[in-house]
Formats: sequence, structure tokens, C-alpha cells
Amino acid sequence: MQILHALDPLRNAVNALRGRGTVALVPTMGALHEGHLTLVRQARQQAESVVVSIFVNPLQFGANEDLDAYPRQLARDSALLEAEGVDILWAPTVDAMYPAGFATSVSVAGVSEGLCGAARPGHFDGVATVVCKLFNQVLPDVALFGEKDWQQLAVIRRMARDLDLSRPCASAILGVPTVRESDGLAMSSRNAYLSAEDRARAVALPRAMKTAVAAIEQGAVVAEVLAQLREDIVAGGFLSIDYAELRDADDLTALSAPGGNPMRLIVAARIGSTRLIDNMPVSPPAH
Repeated sequence: MQILHALDPLRNAVNALRGRGTVALVPTMGALHEGHLTLVRQARQQAESVVVSIFVNPLQFGANEDLDAYPRQLARDSALLEAEGVDILWAPTVDAMYPAGFATSVSVAGVSEGLCGAARPGHFDGVATVVCKLFNQVLPDVALFGEKDWQQLAVIRRMARDLDLSRPCASAILGVPTVRESDGLAMSSRNAYLSAEDRARAVALPRAMKTAVAAIEQGAVVAEVLAQLREDIVAGGFLSIDYAELRDADDLTALSAPGGNPMRLIVAARIGSTRLIDNMPVSPPAH
């Protein structure tokens, strides 16, 4: 596995890989866990070569967020990726990604608004900007993202459609189902921030969400289901809820009643000092 930190060597290395066939990209911020490694394994099935990026992107962190505290474990992460047969680890420096004078931002309206977009102003501009750069740096045939951050996936797909990106095109941006711990908690690098007590309580989130999904699919009134969901999450030990909403899976329109299209139940809640996000698919009720 080649570990690269500068753009010209990356482009030369990717061009060499392209002679072997298609290239998949898995963008990450490091602190890798089984969820990330699942993306890597899926990428291996999608393409002949796999590039993984690790970059803790300062543009997507707010003034009071955990940029400095975000775990950076490049030696550990690179060993995990090498064991998975990754071809290139792209680990640019901040100066390589945002050289002096950098002055451009990518902003995606609509799908970036509300949910985490409301709770974290500017976050998705940072995400869209760095992912657009990663796509242009690697020019992958396919890119893979976890479905745990469903809004992020929607933002990236919309960006690719609107900017007519071809490597990858929007249909080649693949969402991989959320990988969960044995008790149902979605895997996340931020789970490491949880105390043992809060980690035990955190399972209340996916449990309450599963109950809510089943209720909506059985035809219950959405407003009543969401109110009960909030009560159950707080009763389980969470301090506050940023949002708990039913949204159209594609354009993220808020839904007060199920439509005929695929839907997602999307939640962000705080336990201790940690903010956890999760989402689950919801099928239209059977008639």
C-alpha cells in the first residue's frame, strides 16, 4: 500500500492503477472502525483498485466543535487498511488540501438545510467542498459512503448531479448500510467519547427508533410516533434531541404522513457530551 501526502504523487499513482481497471474511493476522517472497513470491503467488490482517503477536514467543524479533539490515528489506521488490501492511502496535509490563498466553497442548497445543517451551520459546505476536491484529485469510477449520515450522502449525490461530475457520477456514489454494534448502536468514531455508563444507555436510541419505524409502517399517526420517540430517547438517558423527523429518502422533504416513496427516520441526540446521529429506512404502510 502506498501512503501519499501530496497531490502530484497521488495523481501519478492513481494513473498507474487505472491501467489495471476501475478505481474506487472511500473518503474517511480516520479513527477507523468496522463500519469503515465494511466500506473498504464493499469497494473491493466494486473496483479493481481501492483508494482510501484520511483527512480531518477543518472546514466541516464549527467554532465550538471537536476539531482538535478528533482522534488522529494514522499509524493504526494505515495498518488496518494495508490488511484489507487497499492500494493507496491518501492522507493529505491541511496545506496540501487548502493551500495558501484557497478561496472557494461548494454549497448545496435544499438537502443541506435543516437537520444537521441547522444544528451545525456551514458543516455541509465544508463536506461538499472537501468531497468535491477528493473526487477531482482521485477521479474515482465509484465512491462509497456509509448510510449512517444520510443527509451527507444526499448532499454529495446532489452536488455530483448539479455539477455534472462524471468521476464519479451521482449514480456511482454508493451508500453502504450502517454497521451496528451487537446491541444495535450505530458504529461511529464518536462512540469512543462515551463513558461506560453513557455507552450502556446509548442503545436506547436505536431501540426507540426501531419501535417508531414499526409504528409508522403499521399506519400510526406520524406526529404521535415522533412525540413518543422523543419521550423514549430522553427516558433512555439522553440529555436532549436536536431533531427526530421523518423525511423523504431522496430529497429530504419533511413528511407529516407517509408517501409512496422510500423514507428515512432521522435522529440526532446528545448523551453526556457526545452528539450521536442515526437513521433507519421506513417503508410505506401496506394498504
